[in-house]
Amino acid sequence: MFKINNLYIPKISVLIISIDFLLLVLAFFAGIHLRFAEGQGFTVSFFQDSFYEACIFIFTMIFSMAAMGMYLPETQRDFNTTLFRLMPSVALCFGLMTFIFYIFPETYLGRGALLIVMVLSFIEILIARTLLYKGISVDILRPRTLVLGTGKNANDLINQNGKLPAHHQPKIVGFIPFPGEERHVPATLVVTDKDSLMSLAGKYKAEEIIIAPQERRGGYFPIQELLECKMHGIRVMDIATFYERENGHIRMDSLYPSWFVFGGGFDQSLLRSTIKRIFDLLASLALLVITLPVMLIAALLILLEDGFPIFYRQERVGKSGETFMVLKFRSMRKNAEKDKKPQWAATNDPRITKVGNIIRKLRIDELPQIVNVLKNEMSFVGPRPERPYFVNMLNAQVPYYGVRHSVKPGITGWAQVRYPYGSSVEDAIEKLQYDLYYVKNHSLFLDAVILVLTVEVVLMGKGSR
Repeated sequence: MFKINNLYIPKISVLIISIDFLLLVLAFFAGIHLRFAEGQGFTVSFFQDSFYEACIFIFTMIFSMAAMGMYLPETQRDFNTTLFRLMPSVALCFGLMTFIFYIFPETYLGRGALLIVMVLSFIEILIARTLLYKGISVDILRPRTLVLGTGKNANDLINQNGKLPAHHQPKIVGFIPFPGEERHVPATLVVTDKDSLMSLAGKYKAEEIIIAPQERRGGYFPIQELLECKMHGIRVMDIATFYERENGHIRMDSLYPSWFVFGGGFDQSLLRSTIKRIFDLLASLALLVITLPVMLIAALLILLEDGFPIFYRQERVGKSGETFMVLKFRSMRKNAEKDKKPQWAATNDPRITKVGNIIRKLRIDELPQIVNVLKNEMSFVGPRPERPYFVNMLNAQVPYYGVRHSVKPGITGWAQVRYPYGSSVEDAIEKLQYDLYYVKNHSLFLDAVILVLTVEVVLMGKGSR
């Protein structure tokens, strides 16, 4: 894993992006040469004349592939998955390039040149991905790992392997028992040697050590040995950090209060807040301009199907527990909650109108919340705001639920792009793990990643609300 602004990026994703970048450079200049410079050599002036157009195309194509989820670990599998994602990526890139040509005519390549470049890019990337998946050894990317502990937490690491992509799974070479801890892992994997951790790490060629005891208050904790390992370049992390790194969420049952106090992240500095506010304003105004025709059409369709009101306002909980009225397009029939008791919105909810079903799937119903962002009640990216009734219920049932209210809620968020639709307390707990990850690690870079993934959610119909 590489860590950029507190966001863990898998090495395989960085490798694939680098390969794609080189292939797109090759496809662009080869395509332009075939279209306009056939019979001529590749001169310095040839590259200089097309430099800006090449940058626009490469950035747009990589953005399109990212928006289609082609750099997510779970989509890096085989030929069929690549083909299924690459085809809409190329279509999206073609549409975006056409729009760019319309706004900036001086960048126009010509339909023939663009078509050649797109075809070459499609062929190159499809072949390269297929060869990469067949030729790369997963074991090269899997770190050799020693686990400190043999209890239930340690055993969860074995179970976790089946939920992770192959190149994300640690290659567990042994479990080192804690004194007095009950064994829940296979006896064949338990390390019986009594050597120091440094000696064991050398013997098993371990690259990292995961600290996963069931209980830390038994009086034994090899802090000096762990420090020695760390000073010799061996990664040392607790189990909560492991789940954060590999899953992109913070697992609730592995948390303890001191982790919040002494762990990294949770930056709420004035500089961070100012940068985020500027980002919110720019992103919201841009989205307002781009989607205004869509919002006008949505408003008209709502009016024709079910009459007024077109919008609805509902009380939600924001930063520091303060409430505000969120603004959305009405997607449910009138009097959806006749008994005035709040209800979870469910998949295929019968209260949703026909137009409402469409605008909810495309997330158009969320667009009026741009007003909430401009009023500084919400951010563009952040945990989704919840109703006071459910917040009070979840605060009483879920530890650390209130931590999500240390930042402003958002129109879209990490939980919305990483977790499927949820409509229960259990789903709220699962989504909280992603919200806590965002609160801990939020940055301009992570916000940008979430916005790109939101495009995938809208186009592919995934994610939650």
